[in-house]
Amino acid sequence: MSEFDSLIEKLIEQKPELTREIIEEQIKLKKEKIGAGYLTDQGALFLIASDYGVTLSGPLKIEMSLKDLYAGAKEISLETRVLNLSPAKQFSRKDGSPFYLRTMTVYDDANSTASVKLWDEKANLPGIENLKPGDLIKIIKAYVKSDLDGSPTINIGSGSNVETIDSTSEIPTIDRITRDVSELQEGQKDLVVLGEIDGVISGMEFTNSRGMPGKALRMRLKGKDGNGMRVVLWGKDESSIPNMISQSAKVRLLGVRVKSGNQGLEIHGNDATIIEIEGGKEAEPVIARVLSMSPTENGRNMILAVDNKKNLYNISDSSNSTSICVEGDVIECMPSKVYGNSITLDENSFVRKLENDENIPSLSQIRTKINDVKADGSYCIEAIILKVPERREVQTKTGESIALSEMFVEDDTGQIWVKGWRNQARLIDKCELGEIVSITGLNAKAGLEGRIEMFLTAFSKITKKN
Repeated sequence: MSEFDSLIEKLIEQKPELTREIIEEQIKLKKEKIGAGYLTDQGALFLIASDYGVTLSGPLKIEMSLKDLYAGAKEISLETRVLNLSPAKQFSRKDGSPFYLRTMTVYDDANSTASVKLWDEKANLPGIENLKPGDLIKIIKAYVKSDLDGSPTINIGSGSNVETIDSTSEIPTIDRITRDVSELQEGQKDLVVLGEIDGVISGMEFTNSRGMPGKALRMRLKGKDGNGMRVVLWGKDESSIPNMISQSAKVRLLGVRVKSGNQGLEIHGNDATIIEIEGGKEAEPVIARVLSMSPTENGRNMILAVDNKKNLYNISDSSNSTSICVEGDVIECMPSKVYGNSITLDENSFVRKLENDENIPSLSQIRTKINDVKADGSYCIEAIILKVPERREVQTKTGESIALSEMFVEDDTGQIWVKGWRNQARLIDKCELGEIVSITGLNAKAGLEGRIEMFLTAFSKITKKN
């Protein structure tokens, strides 16, 4: 008799009103509800038994797969691969005594993943921090509990262990489960995602719902189809990435999920997410022409500049080192960080003015005609305002009310909407019907019905020409 048949008999013994046919039909329904790709017949049987208040006793006699996991399983053993690994964190019990916890995500095929929690001394097992994505491991005598979201979570306690395996396996490698940004769908989790840097990378500090300070790393990644997607990695900061990342660098994120945000699908990760960046290196000097300068309320200069290859750069200067220059100057700067087209200057940076270089274009030479604007690009335009700027309040999914101002402009090739959110809305509010304006640092995106719209950024400036 197979293990599966034995378990069915145990359930019928405790629930005589059930027959094998009824159980098999319920297994079919359970797999349809949860997804056949995520649950085996045996795993479904344990869930059905739990629905009837029955615990099928004893560990399985064979090694489990991740699809077979169920809350309450004990002394399970399984072979799997590492997806990512978080740092060990110290917490306090109710009595004040400390304990350590480290989380790990593992997988055994493209659709089967699970969270692993390593407790106390197991959080600092010898060699645990040397585990890399894709490493083959064996989990021995673990137990399974339900996580906060109801999913089964593997727990490594005092009687459990994790061992590395040096052998071949049918479990796919990290490369084989990596997905391009263009392939993502809402609700997917524990993913390995590959994309290309698309614009600015920045850090963010915030206060969470418990009043505790937090941090996050924000970026955009572009897929093979050319469309970009917003990325937020909670618990990460700029120390997680190199000081210099090229504008076309490939980025792979290990251990992320996809959710719907205010502006479409977003990729979210946490402190366990691993970031792999192709070609990261130390920062190098940048020579560029200043196109526009805009001071912020906290005294930081936000500068748009262009180099001799017509690459636009967003320069954020918190050190006031750019006070020596004006718009139109050619400067050389040694940044503290360069992420794509985003340059950070701080107290460790230096800036100097150079003689004018005719090889570096001026603002008039890099302006784009409206008819030539493409989605997911950064532009400077000159146009006339055709419609009185309007402001309205937009409510986000979280209930936040934010300002949105917009105006309709044209040049001799076409017409387009220019929009500004939050602080950038104020720039549009100062404009009037019939004015000719030069606008720097606009991002173009596809709006409703595929229509391209342009959005002001923190580096944008509107200059009136008449």
